[in-house]
Amino acid sequence: MSNTVEAGTIVGGPVNNDTVNTAQVQTSKKVMVNNTALSSSPNASTERPPTDSQDNWNETLNESKAVAAVYDWSPEIQGIILSSLNYGSFLAPIPSSYMAEVFGTRYLSGTCMFITSVLALFTPLAADTGVTVLIVLRVIQGIVQVVLLTSQYSIWARWAPPQERSQLITIAVAGSVLGCFIIFFVGGYLCQTMGWPYVFYIFGGIGCVCSFLWFAVIYDDPVNHPFISTREKEYIVCSLAQEGSPPGWSLPIKAMIKSLPLWSILIFYFSDYWYFFVQTSYLPTFITSVFQANIRDSGILSALPFASACIFIVPGGLLADFLLSRKILRLNTIRKLFTAIAVLLPAVLFTSVFWVRSSFSTAIAFLTISSAFKSFAQSGALVNFMDIAPRYSALLRALSQIFSYMAGAISPTVNGFLISQDPELGWRNVFLFSAAVGILGLIFYLIVGQAEVQDWAKYRHAPTSERTDASDASA
Repeated sequence: MSNTVEAGTIVGGPVNNDTVNTAQVQTSKKVMVNNTALSSSPNASTERPPTDSQDNWNETLNESKAVAAVYDWSPEIQGIILSSLNYGSFLAPIPSSYMAEVFGTRYLSGTCMFITSVLALFTPLAADTGVTVLIVLRVIQGIVQVVLLTSQYSIWARWAPPQERSQLITIAVAGSVLGCFIIFFVGGYLCQTMGWPYVFYIFGGIGCVCSFLWFAVIYDDPVNHPFISTREKEYIVCSLAQEGSPPGWSLPIKAMIKSLPLWSILIFYFSDYWYFFVQTSYLPTFITSVFQANIRDSGILSALPFASACIFIVPGGLLADFLLSRKILRLNTIRKLFTAIAVLLPAVLFTSVFWVRSSFSTAIAFLTISSAFKSFAQSGALVNFMDIAPRYSALLRALSQIFSYMAGAISPTVNGFLISQDPELGWRNVFLFSAAVGILGLIFYLIVGQAEVQDWAKYRHAPTSERTDASDASA
């Protein structure tokens, strides 16, 4: 069924948002390398990376400076730059859900993918022009990426049968995680050998190519797809018939505001993405400053958590669908169980990293295992909005994006401030605060979260019949 949709979404995932975003994050670390290197803690790890990192550290810095410009940005400025991708993101999610209905997901997402890739190509020029220009570019890019990510979820409302939804969405999300892995893995090498601008040039170019591939393989619904079989088309259409058609412009706004299950999902998005932005924005800095790894090794080590997440995210979706299809657990139990695993175990491991930093291998192992368990959230609360209101999937995705980008706008700035106050204990505070935010979000979700279609999201024919009866009576 969704081979075409999966292919397009997975290709789009790594390039359009997380890879470009992570490339910006990783490259920001490279352009700030002169400043970041000064923040190594006095109790840095006594167990070093098993490479020649230390012997070549000064040589690596000199090579980086020779290959590309190095900017002397303070931790506060770094935090603002990293957060700027999310500053304008609050404006786009709601309109983008309607734009997807008007223009179609195929054209809207493909166009946004192309625009954000082109903006990535101009990022080095913006950085060289000045901090203000770079921030403005990232704000625009963030808005475009929100439209792209939000509109994509309209596809799942038309393509993903309920029994396969966890599996299909986690496969698509794995594309984004894979993109992060590739960027971190390759980005450090590119920064050291070719210069940090080539991270943007290469992956921005790949994004442009993938946007054209998107137009070739993606269609808004199975009815209009020219390649799938009639049997497959009928299966998808029949399996989704019970969920009703898209809502159009009518929205039960008052009921949505009062819906605690919806609020539990939105709050969890905020708490979960707080952790995500800590990981993508500050993990390379932590590895560089605490373990004094060079640029290349920092990129490779930062990629390991994303590699583990990419490996475990798809089996997590398969396991969730297996438990549901075999009726071993109720859907509500599955969502909450997977969410609890994705929060509690990573919280313990993530916060422990500060206290085991004297052992390089143990700290990296904790970070890697933490990300593996964290991926289970993609089969838990992060996909729960498709359960409670499949007809409004694009809109609810838009709302969740607002909360996730709120975390993205606040988290790097707060963490940059914490680290600037105390280069050593600041990392402890970052880890503890991230764990506390995640656990609070989990508690609220476990108390009021649900997985049943809400009354306000159910498809009703009553209004039409009532109007017909009224017109007959008047006649």
